[in-house]
Amino acid sequence: MSATTAAAPRIQANSLGIKRVGVFLGAEITGIDLAKPMEDPIIEALKQAHAEHGVLVFPNQVISSEDLKRFGRYFGKLSVHPFSTSAADTPELIVYDNKEGNPPAPTDIWHTDETFREAPPMGTALCSKLIPEVGGNTAFASMSAVYEGLSDRWQQFLSGLEAVHDFKPFRSLFAEDRAGIEKLRKFEDLYPPVTHPLVAVHPMTGKKVIFVNPQFTLYIKGMAEDESRMILEMLYRKTLIHEYQYRHCWQPNMLVFWDNRHVQHSALHDYYPQRRLMERVTIAGTRPLPDGPTADHKELRRYLMPPLSEFRAKGSAQRRQHDS
Repeated sequence: MSATTAAAPRIQANSLGIKRVGVFLGAEITGIDLAKPMEDPIIEALKQAHAEHGVLVFPNQVISSEDLKRFGRYFGKLSVHPFSTSAADTPELIVYDNKEGNPPAPTDIWHTDETFREAPPMGTALCSKLIPEVGGNTAFASMSAVYEGLSDRWQQFLSGLEAVHDFKPFRSLFAEDRAGIEKLRKFEDLYPPVTHPLVAVHPMTGKKVIFVNPQFTLYIKGMAEDESRMILEMLYRKTLIHEYQYRHCWQPNMLVFWDNRHVQHSALHDYYPQRRLMERVTIAGTRPLPDGPTADHKELRRYLMPPLSEFRAKGSAQRRQHDS
């Protein structure tokens, strides 16, 4: 932090303005300059607003990369995305500089950030530097609203289910030659498939949240593949309901801070090949909290005959070639 920044007057909590911009999520924050340090009362107010509204929009913020990183650290430790376009000297800072010849990554799929981690991020802060003349919006969906919109019977059925998540969209980044395969295997060891509750509980609000997404979720643990696919596809379609969404239209020098614990997002790619330059930091989180006891897997699947794995465990199954 520079001497000039350190000596700057601190923001007062009573100067903060919070205005809702969406029914289920989204609030605009005014009366704050993110280029200046913040006092504890305003940090606590933003933490509460972040949990309550899911998406906080800070317009007219001319801030540096250091300011962005300082903002993120008010809410927790900054994490490093293992597959993103981080700045060379500061891996915590992700730079998206998409333009002709450098198209955006497949972030137009609805997702919650990095659920392939045991502890996915609690939040993400994205700041606009250069935006296209037309297009480039980001859509957000409230997954607590999706849960609350389900029938009581569906809520009861989903309670206790678990889903398996994987870094599947990033597998295409690795070459198909021997070196690429070996490198992929190293990341598979670092980030093996992880299990999260299908219905999670927000640690601050206590609201229940649907915690699966089409980008990283593979299947529902212990359930037959066709039943798992049917349930997941039904839940994925819920994010397409307009009432659950807030669509953000970017302006230059705008920071958006979303709560990864109960919000999904999709970055529209309709601006390419125009240029869109953004900077991002991600705040580390904790393991999602389940909504109750884990479902008994024996109740999730009915076999026409016992699975072969049971007999292999007992040593009575016929020996196979790969066992030799």
